[in-house]
Amino acid sequence: MMPNKDEGIVSPARDYARQLATPDKRLLASWQRSEEYGVSAEVVDPMWAGSAGTDSLFFQCGQEVLTGLYSTLVNEPLSLMLTDANGLLLNRFSGDTSLLRALDKVHLAPGFAFSEREAGTNGMGLALADRIPTLVRAEEHYSASLRTYTCAAVPVFDPVSGLLEGSVNITTWSRSSPQLLLALAESAAGNTSALMLARSQGRKEKAGPKGGVFRIQRGKLEPAAGTVRKMSSVWTNALDQASQALAAGRVVAAVGEQGTGRATLLAQALRRIHPASRIISAAAPAPGDVDAWLSLWAPELGKPATAVIVENVDLLPAWAAQELHAQARSAVRALPVSQSGSAPPLAWAVTAAKHDGIPQPLAGMVDTVISVPALRERGEDVLHLARYAARQTRLREINFTPAAEKALFAHSWPDNIDELFNVIHAAAVQTETIDVSHLPAYLLGGGNSPHLTRIEAMERDEIVRCLSKHGATVSGAAAELGISRATIYRRMARLGITIPK
Repeated sequence: MMPNKDEGIVSPARDYARQLATPDKRLLASWQRSEEYGVSAEVVDPMWAGSAGTDSLFFQCGQEVLTGLYSTLVNEPLSLMLTDANGLLLNRFSGDTSLLRALDKVHLAPGFAFSEREAGTNGMGLALADRIPTLVRAEEHYSASLRTYTCAAVPVFDPVSGLLEGSVNITTWSRSSPQLLLALAESAAGNTSALMLARSQGRKEKAGPKGGVFRIQRGKLEPAAGTVRKMSSVWTNALDQASQALAAGRVVAAVGEQGTGRATLLAQALRRIHPASRIISAAAPAPGDVDAWLSLWAPELGKPATAVIVENVDLLPAWAAQELHAQARSAVRALPVSQSGSAPPLAWAVTAAKHDGIPQPLAGMVDTVISVPALRERGEDVLHLARYAARQTRLREINFTPAAEKALFAHSWPDNIDELFNVIHAAAVQTETIDVSHLPAYLLGGGNSPHLTRIEAMERDEIVRCLSKHGATVSGAAAELGISRATIYRRMARLGITIPK
């Protein structure tokens, strides 16, 4: 436990704040966390984690990019490094032997973990915690043993999954040009991500979080308003659990994959127990937009008859989670005290991919965790949601052929409800009865098709187009494409094409 000011010992974070007229908010928050973690303010002592795996796409691409960059900077006093998402150093390039010897003394070498929790405020640790490009100058390091260096680090995200893979870090002596350092790190990180995308076998780049703040109205048809009443027992059981927890005044976290309906579940539960309340939903934006995002909705916390859902809290920078926690605690203290002497509960909830991904100290406020299964694990809901999406598109009932229903049911829906709604919307605008011919070609692979190149995807789409025509046969499709019946069967097997009967 850290000593407090009443014991006559100066807190490093408070001392740092006093030294600067306007301390950087992110750096000050990082110093405070470092202090809470119990990191030494004198000597860095990171954990030895051993050799890391080198078979990931991120490592292979990052290694290639840094090797090329090193060849042009071999005579410069720089050290180029990759870390994984937990801050473990994976490699290190430098042609300056004196710098390498100095870095060895502070364990800034492959196999050591330099997360913020392990080493306090440092470039790579803060870049991973706040998920944005970060420059930490000499005097800004929490540990005095790191204050002879300046570090620039940039997080790298998988361009397809959007997951944080690690960081590119460039470290040099404190007297070197810091802005050039950060520009080099950003260039290397961008090149690594681009190379990862180029080697992703034709998969599409995933858009980053856009954020958003909106109010969920009663009796309307917003996607998160919870107007789908007929759902599977898996969903209704999770809804009951969430309702009971929120009614008891607990802070609830709905966890699961993106697009599974986590926020919808919480909105339905809140509407069930607080039918007359306002419900504000705030989805985390890109890290650079968090400041404006917080100022837009955080004042609503603690207002009478208001409930708040904070979506994707696992994507929040560490400093934002810290600030949100402080605002939530302040809102609880400001609530009027009831006649029984206890403050009424603050109605709010969060969503995340996993419980252990919720950043501290927000994770400490969560009382109940509700798991929301992926759509592929609740097949009964696929057709309920498909009919709902079609009705939303045309404002009337839309029919589905048995073949279309079978194709929808068989698909694995990796992007969950968002993907289903996009597919159904595109189909419903074309017809009053949705058939397989109105569904995208990739859907007819039954979820088992491999990652395809662009040429293979075009070939698959042409075969599916021919097979999806009314009354089409495999022989007829082969004739239209100018190939033999045996060839089309081989290509259907290779491309994972199945046509529902």
